[in-house]
Parts: sequence; C-alpha cells; structure tokens
Amino acid sequence: MPNKQFRVERLAQQIQREVDDILLKRVRDPRVQGVTVTGVDVTGDLQQATIYYTILSKLASDAEKTQTGLDKASGLVRSELGSRLNIFKAPEIKFVRDPSIEYGSRIDELINELHRKNEL
Repeated sequence: MPNKQFRVERLAQQIQREVDDILLKRVRDPRVQGVTVTGVDVTGDLQQATIYYTILSKLASDAEKTQTGLDKASGLVRSELGSRLNIFKAPEIKFVRDPSIEYGSRIDELINELHRKNEL
C-alpha cells in the first residue's frame, strides 16, 4: 500500500513539472501567460488530476480569463502529458485556482497592520 501512495505522489510531482513546462513552451494563449502551477492532486487510480495554479493579478476579470484559457488548453496539456509520461493512460485534468497564496497574503497584510497599530 505505501508503494502505491509513493507512486501517486511521484506522478503528481512529475505532472506538475511537465504542466509547468507545457504551459511555458507549448501553449500560445496569452490568457495563460504568467500562470504558476502550485500543486497537483492525483486520485489513487491515476485517472484524474487536479492542477492548482496561481496568477499575479488580483483582478477577478483576469482570473476568469486565465481559467477560460486553461480550460481551452486542457486538451493540449493532456495530450502532451500522455506523450511525456510513462503511464498507460493520461489522467483527466482539471485546473483550479489555488486560494492559499491570496489567503497567506491577506494574513501578512493583517499582521503588518497590527504591527503598525502597536507602533503608534
């Protein structure tokens, strides 16, 4: 059982590296530029992968455009993964925006605000 978990984690890391490379070099959609892949979750049966990403912009319109671009590019990304990975069938992929970066940034802002109030 631990061997299977190790394989799932190793595949998730490999998918993260490959998707980052594919988005950088193969996808020409301008909506996808500036996307950073922050993590990948793969199901135990290796049939589905959730790819978490973040962008620098905080605008909701940019987030929607990026999500649309990634959804459009998912077929290309999946086919590229199929040719690059040494697995029987490429997993179905879904792109999800990673909220942890914004959450961490908000916590940092609140801490800085508390420090400023204590200095007064």
